[in-house]
Amino acid sequence: MPNVSDSSLVGEEYEVEIGPVAHGGHCIARTDEGRVLFVRHTLPGEKVVARVTEGDEGSRFLRADAVVIIEAAKDRIEAPCPFSGPGRCGGCDWQHVKPGAQRRFKGEVIAEQLQRLAGLTPEEAGWDGTVMPAPGDKLPAGEVPAWRTRVQYAVDGDGRAGLRRHRSHDVEPVDHCMIAAPGVSELGIEKRAWPQMASVEAIAATGSHDRQVVLTPRPGGRLPLVELDRPVSVLRVDERDGAVHRVHGRAFVRERADGRTYRVGNGGFWQVHPQAADTLVQAVMQGLMPRKGETALDLYCGVGLFAGAIAERVGERGAVLGIESSKRAAEDARHNLRELDRVRVEHGKVDQVLPRTGITETDLIVLDPPRAGAGRQTVQHLASLAARRIAYVACDPAALARDLAYFRESGYRSRTLRAFDLFPMTHHVECVAILEPAAKGV
Repeated sequence: MPNVSDSSLVGEEYEVEIGPVAHGGHCIARTDEGRVLFVRHTLPGEKVVARVTEGDEGSRFLRADAVVIIEAAKDRIEAPCPFSGPGRCGGCDWQHVKPGAQRRFKGEVIAEQLQRLAGLTPEEAGWDGTVMPAPGDKLPAGEVPAWRTRVQYAVDGDGRAGLRRHRSHDVEPVDHCMIAAPGVSELGIEKRAWPQMASVEAIAATGSHDRQVVLTPRPGGRLPLVELDRPVSVLRVDERDGAVHRVHGRAFVRERADGRTYRVGNGGFWQVHPQAADTLVQAVMQGLMPRKGETALDLYCGVGLFAGAIAERVGERGAVLGIESSKRAAEDARHNLRELDRVRVEHGKVDQVLPRTGITETDLIVLDPPRAGAGRQTVQHLASLAARRIAYVACDPAALARDLAYFRESGYRSRTLRAFDLFPMTHHVECVAILEPAAKGV
């Protein structure tokens, strides 16, 4: 719930003209008094009544929902999902927007972040300004791609599964999530009660028929007997330390990309869209163009997706080092690439492990950092290794732009940038930037 103080403006309503889209799934507006509003459930160019959901008299900006649409934009549609709308499920941001316009808005956000944080125009970043849909996702307005292969359901006090409301711990019970992949929906998580559970994560692998649920009990809660509509393995999160334990079935699911099968254990990270892993591998390999005998680094390597792809292409005379902070993911990466003697995987944080390796040069680098990005120190270290090309995979355009600015300071420029809509209906977007020494662009 929002923090309501004596000076709170929560609940206040303003009639406003909606301005440009902003990073985070909202648009910007100003009140007659000049207050800045971040407004959800609207589009640029609309006139709406915006109701404040967060903020007070001293806030730099207010958050708000569009609760009345006075003048609608041409790209507005009726939200297909019955759980979407002001004060309801926060999982999607753009249910009320035509698919093509969603991608256009994401492109506008990327361009704004590049300009503001890196001082780059799309042309200077090597980007044509488009955000490409994933294969099979180009659907007519009103149809929703069922893409999310991992859904974390929150559980309310009555044991009902649902999804969190926007910027809230409150649960919106749902009987069906429209963006959930068929393999998740067929489990029937929403149909049964989950007493004493805080959350239930459903995972439907795309590289196999593996299905998994990860249960997080409330403090002192006992696990239920899990009987779902399809066979599943069950894992439990220890509320004391966050460790994940197998209850029954496999402790991992099998995913597939670039012709290889990858084990992903304990609910670990894998791209959520079923086409994402192959799409990103293809973009990275096309950008890096690995050659036989080259050396490469795969940083934040997860279970070894990019390390495996590069290792296949550099051949037996090449060498690949992966670095991953999750102990279980590093173990999975070693297992997944065990027949490739030219691959080594180290466990630890990149900024700690990489300096200890003694590596002073390499041919290729791929990095897929967490949402916060790599940061100035790591970027400077990577630039010192004189790689002929670097592939940067980014799930956050702000972090990407900041790191591109650091790379430019360190002598690297963005040769090409590609953007992919791997999270339809949400504000999230995936980018792949290919960097090379700036001297090559002279």
